[in-house]
Amino acid sequence: MNEHIYVNELQDRQGKEIVDFYMVEEKEIREGKNGLFMRLRLADRSGSLAGYVWKDFQKAAEQFDQGDIVKVKAMVQNFKGQVQLNISQLRFADVSEYDMEIYLAHSKYPPELLSERFFGYIDKVQNTFLKQLLKDIFDDKDFFHAFLHAPAAKSWHHNYIHGLIEHTVSVASICEFVSTIYPVNQDLLITGALMHDMGKVMEYTTKAPYDFTDVGRLVGHLTLADQLICEKARSIAGFPDELLLHLRHLILSHHGIYENASVRLPQTLEAVVLHHCDNLDAQSIGVAQIIEASPKDADWTEYDRLNNRYYKLTKL
Repeated sequence: MNEHIYVNELQDRQGKEIVDFYMVEEKEIREGKNGLFMRLRLADRSGSLAGYVWKDFQKAAEQFDQGDIVKVKAMVQNFKGQVQLNISQLRFADVSEYDMEIYLAHSKYPPELLSERFFGYIDKVQNTFLKQLLKDIFDDKDFFHAFLHAPAAKSWHHNYIHGLIEHTVSVASICEFVSTIYPVNQDLLITGALMHDMGKVMEYTTKAPYDFTDVGRLVGHLTLADQLICEKARSIAGFPDELLLHLRHLILSHHGIYENASVRLPQTLEAVVLHHCDNLDAQSIGVAQIIEASPKDADWTEYDRLNNRYYKLTKL
């Protein structure tokens, strides 16, 4: 097996032909001035870039889909400051032809450190009912193993192994700081931060390439987390109804607006704060990932279709 050329190394191969294997993150057929063409988003654990097939792609396109590994023969080109692949040949790749570890990105933080910080926040919770609820959920070894290894998203932010716990710890950290500024219930806010995305353990498949499970598509992680909270709280004698109601509201409203699949709009101070802390981390890391994937000599990133903008690469 030849040595793999990582995506972040391709900027040094501009004007040269390569033959290698990459994961398909996106696949779409578009209409151009000269007819149909196929645009791909190809990736490995170092990043991703666009690849284009201008002709005779229909038969090959039927053989692979998003998440598959393909073998490509392509010219490395620079178009408007962005490195891309002009693909002349491609085909579906058999699992025996590549090492899957090449394509699985991980958090830059060791999982042991993330776990230590996560349980450190549980230890800081003073309310006995909230602390017991957190322990009942996350002391489950099978659940925490899945939580530790899960991504926080399919795309956009923290979409890598250990991404979910990294995002969760970051949101809890921001919430802890914010609780020193605004008159919130810190125990409730931190608990909501630690639990807000835990439903993604059930929303996504457990192995890469990550995709939605059936229950993930049909129910979603907000409702799945709410169901788990209600189930576990029922087994804790005397768990206050009012406390449970406020915690459930944090989970069900943390997406902020209905257009982003929020079940409810934030209607308590803790819910407003959690939404903005969650969004701050998700948006900041999402933009940082786009910037990190850009060529070193580029002035602007590729177009961010989710937020409808480019980002200027700061060189100060």
